[in-house]
Amino acid sequence: MLPVTGRRVETFCTVETIQCEVEVKRFLKTKFGALYQGDSLDHMATLPDASLDLIVTSPPFGLVRKKDYGNVDSHEYVDWFKPFGVQFKRLLKPTGSLVIDIGGAWIPGQPTRSLYHYELVIMLCREVGFHLAQEFFWWNPSKLPSPAEWVTVRRIRAKDAVNCVWWLSPTPWPKASNKRVLAPYSDAMRGLLKNGYKAKLRPSGHDISENFARDNGAAIPPNIIAIPNTESNSYYLRYCTEHGIKPHPARFPAALPEFFVRMLTDEGDSVLDPFGGSCVTGEVCERLRRNWTCVELLEEYLNGAAARFQRPAKPEQTGFFEQEGCLITYKLYHPGAMWNGTPEDHLPVDGGKKRNLTNARNPT
Repeated sequence: MLPVTGRRVETFCTVETIQCEVEVKRFLKTKFGALYQGDSLDHMATLPDASLDLIVTSPPFGLVRKKDYGNVDSHEYVDWFKPFGVQFKRLLKPTGSLVIDIGGAWIPGQPTRSLYHYELVIMLCREVGFHLAQEFFWWNPSKLPSPAEWVTVRRIRAKDAVNCVWWLSPTPWPKASNKRVLAPYSDAMRGLLKNGYKAKLRPSGHDISENFARDNGAAIPPNIIAIPNTESNSYYLRYCTEHGIKPHPARFPAALPEFFVRMLTDEGDSVLDPFGGSCVTGEVCERLRRNWTCVELLEEYLNGAAARFQRPAKPEQTGFFEQEGCLITYKLYHPGAMWNGTPEDHLPVDGGKKRNLTNARNPT
């Protein structure tokens, strides 16, 4: 993750033991990629035009609260991000893709949402020249109810458990294949395949043909990606603990970048993560034999990221390391699952503006 005070920051240089500017330097080299320390804008400026197949990243979010890895206020975020967007557009091949995982933010002091992440994608399309190929939504089934003030105390909002993932491209026709990321058939679909299905026109007007009952082996996934962020005892975390390194606090699960690396790139393609953090993207690309580069400014995060490349992957290992719940199906209940027979309290006439702690004691 990059800091928010500009392209460069004053930081302590342990080599020369003086205050100095951090230059971009290679921190780690692997078989397929490299991890760099420095400002990713400086690094990207050295790369040739149309040299990347995929940029996949999770930049610092425009949050209300400041984080250790650096983040800007949401109202400043679009202006801060634009220079990165310009470089992304220059570096991507015409059929390449840009994938940005970005969480939302709440306006300070009130239960309403910032529009910064929507303003970001509009800026990238209207001002920089990207096309929005598709919006995805990363649902974290394990996320705790948040923001607590509005969700568990005043009980006036549902919990915020989804990040937007913008998939953009310089062209309306980026190379892609959903055959790379198929999902298991549901029980209902397996029943249809087993028992047969009568082709007919549905009430909605959709014409379900006989091809619907063809067994393709797996299902086309939706644009909702369910991945719990529950890493608790991985090699990365154990390494950080053993070496006194502070883990990166905003790691995304490996299955998230892996979804897009698989769908949007071929073996040997070039992938960049300009906000490298703990280098999850690099770990995924190393296993999938993509050429990769991650750039991170803070040396402490780089020291922890090195752990991801100390254990060679087995040749047959194409899944992700120590990911919990990779074969679990997560359930979303029908909205009316508990409506029948549930007593209704009167809604607060002030919309929950007055804090009422008795609401927090009601069953969740």
